[in-house]
Amino acid sequence: MTYPPPPSGQDPYSGQPDPYAPPAAANPYATPPPYGSPAVPGSPATPPASVPPVAPQSGQPYADPYKSADPYAAPQQPYGQAPYGQQPYGGYPPPRQQNSMALVALILSLVGLLTWITAPIGAILGHSALKQIRQTGEDGEGMAKAAIIVGWILTGLGVVGCLCAFGLPLLAVLGAGGASVN
Repeated sequence: MTYPPPPSGQDPYSGQPDPYAPPAAANPYATPPPYGSPAVPGSPATPPASVPPVAPQSGQPYADPYKSADPYAAPQQPYGQAPYGQQPYGGYPPPRQQNSMALVALILSLVGLLTWITAPIGAILGHSALKQIRQTGEDGEGMAKAAIIVGWILTGLGVVGCLCAFGLPLLAVLGAGGASVN
């Protein structure tokens, strides 16, 4: 879609002031005007109440409706309060809920170091906790995975230990009865 050219072939933006131009330089070492006197010489301190506000001419930027005319006036919003019920900046979201089954699974897997029987229970609970975490989006995935790893490693070590504890004496008894010495 094309737009028609401006009337009389002139650039419509040529007469507007540059909004990005720096302001006119003022003397930074001049003494400020006394309190209550007008900021600009020759202008009244406050505009008369009977004068209605003037709409900006074409090409002038609109005035900020939220900016106070008096630079020493109190702020619009109290400090620290978000305007219009919005959330303030820099707030942290509430922490996510921790999955309690993952914690129980990790505890049971670690107790399996002392009592071998709780290690497989902790590993199985870790699998259940991992499934719950994926469905609900709770925290505790790391604990559930640690419970699974520790639980199955301790279960495997316990099975190997039981085979060694009961299998080797059984092999020794069976091997001793069939051996002959010449």
